[in-house]
Amino acid sequence: MMGRYFAVRIGRAALTIVLVVTFAFIVLRLSGDPALMILGPEAPPEVLAAFRKAWGLDDPIWAQYFDYFGAIAKGELGRSMRDGRPAIELVLERIPATLALTLPAFFFKVAIGVPAGIYAALHRGSAIDRAVMTTAVAGFTVPSFVLALILVLVFAVQLGWLPSGGQDSWRHAILPITTLSLGGAAVLARFTRSAMLEVLGQPYIRTASAKGLPWRKVVTSHALPNAAIPTVTILGFMVGTLIAGAVVVESVFAWPGVGRLLVVAVANRDLAVVQCILLLVAMTMVTSNLIVDFLYGFLDPRLRAKGAHA
Repeated sequence: MMGRYFAVRIGRAALTIVLVVTFAFIVLRLSGDPALMILGPEAPPEVLAAFRKAWGLDDPIWAQYFDYFGAIAKGELGRSMRDGRPAIELVLERIPATLALTLPAFFFKVAIGVPAGIYAALHRGSAIDRAVMTTAVAGFTVPSFVLALILVLVFAVQLGWLPSGGQDSWRHAILPITTLSLGGAAVLARFTRSAMLEVLGQPYIRTASAKGLPWRKVVTSHALPNAAIPTVTILGFMVGTLIAGAVVVESVFAWPGVGRLLVVAVANRDLAVVQCILLLVAMTMVTSNLIVDFLYGFLDPRLRAKGAHA
């Protein structure tokens, strides 16, 4: 049964990646002519025709589709139309810069959001609970680009404490990391509070308290472990969006990461680079969700039984 559960999840993960890549492939080819974007509309028709032929853009879309998946099967993700370099090489060059923002941001999301949500749940209805939830709602609803601009206006323009963009020193990373952290921390705080409140209302919590167990013991031994199980879902989603979530922030702060490369590649219709990044993002998200499914399978046997019949 365990093997079938895992096989179903792996099959769904593979299908999801194929669907994402297919959707991106079709949308990119319907969104504009790369030849016109790269060479310009003033280029001679014969030059545009030669460019399309060199990159296979004059083939039927179904032929381009099968050629693309055939190349993926060989481990080839195409070349940039702008400089001829392998797309994967361009992406790998930018990953360290993106991880320099997203990994610290993920740590701060967890370090701030989870304790805040637990504390708010344990003090439900108090002034602290209302303050935490008000802050969480504000952090959740404010778009990341608005928050980024506010931080730049306050700390870079008015106070002059921090640089507004670039990657010259560790000080340049403070504002983008803060922007990425606050929204995720707000989501975690709300989700953790809800999970804790649901667990605290269960009969086994009242039974444990009725037996005379200290409240601290009830919380740490019974409430927290059970509340942590659904929290794994949101954490897995956040891990999967480490790269995708940096697109806006990297653009605002001129940070030379994968997100900014994606924006430039989309604007230039650099198909191979865009497809490579989207494939990387899809694989990251699907893999993180697959790991979460596996953890659920080990933690809750009922999910294995349900998954085996899905």
